[in-house]
Amino acid sequence: MLGLFTAILPVFVVVGFGYLAVRNRLFPDSAVDGLMLFAQGFALPALLFRAMSTLDLSTLSVDLFLSYYGGATASFLMALLGARYLFRRPWEDSIAIGFCGLFANGLLLGVPVTQQAFGRDATVGNFAIISVNSIYCYGIGITLMEITLAHKTGASLSELPGKVLRGMFRNNLILGIIAGLAVNLSGVTLPGFFTEALDLMARAALPAALFGLGGVLCHYRPEGDFRTIAWVVAASLVLHPAVTWLIGTNLHLEEGAFRSSMVMAAMAPGVNAYIFANMYGVARRVAASSVLIGTALSLVTSWAWLTLLH
Repeated sequence: MLGLFTAILPVFVVVGFGYLAVRNRLFPDSAVDGLMLFAQGFALPALLFRAMSTLDLSTLSVDLFLSYYGGATASFLMALLGARYLFRRPWEDSIAIGFCGLFANGLLLGVPVTQQAFGRDATVGNFAIISVNSIYCYGIGITLMEITLAHKTGASLSELPGKVLRGMFRNNLILGIIAGLAVNLSGVTLPGFFTEALDLMARAALPAALFGLGGVLCHYRPEGDFRTIAWVVAASLVLHPAVTWLIGTNLHLEEGAFRSSMVMAAMAPGVNAYIFANMYGVARRVAASSVLIGTALSLVTSWAWLTLLH
């Protein structure tokens, strides 16, 4: 058990390095912005492109998706309905809060935790989940938000499909996934010098993004709304992996896929949760605090779930 804890600890230590560096003004905010622009705009899309272009498409199993996204959807509904009916938040706030329960930080935390705990080859299931994650999560979030706003303002819903597609396909991570899957399905062989260049960028993606994530989290302050934040964190760190465990067990999910789905489900809300809230200007304080507190707590909760897996 202690060995497993020390195996995943380096992932969170890198995040902590970024947090402390920015907190103590050893790494300026402008550098964090530049680092995250490189990571999210270039290095992570390169990583996803390479992962998708070489992904064994047989790993895209219905059972894997039902296991992970069944848990994600349950977490989304718990956060959404709790925000609306327990804490009396407006529907726009409630959807953004629900998104916090839906979008786990699988790429920046789930992949490196899996690598640290089980080895680099154990992440096949992680990338299978990631291949549809942004499309699924943003598709639900943007669609519900735009329907709510259209109902509130009396606007026509005829523009809804265009708004949803624009919201999703402005994301470089989604573009990297789609381009990689296109190469995979086409069977095109890319030149060696090109794939080696992408691999160089991909190797820098996770450490750069983890360090930058720490710097970004430094600016999130846990303020007010603590009952709502606690509810979101419980949905994300407890309900999501619990439902994933239940579904995966009943579907007799293959060991590697079950392990990947559980690690991904056990991760805290991702920075995308705050990006989504900020995009609509609603529930930003709850989203930011949920990301910060959830990330800190996920070191312990993810270790607990991994211990159960062993």
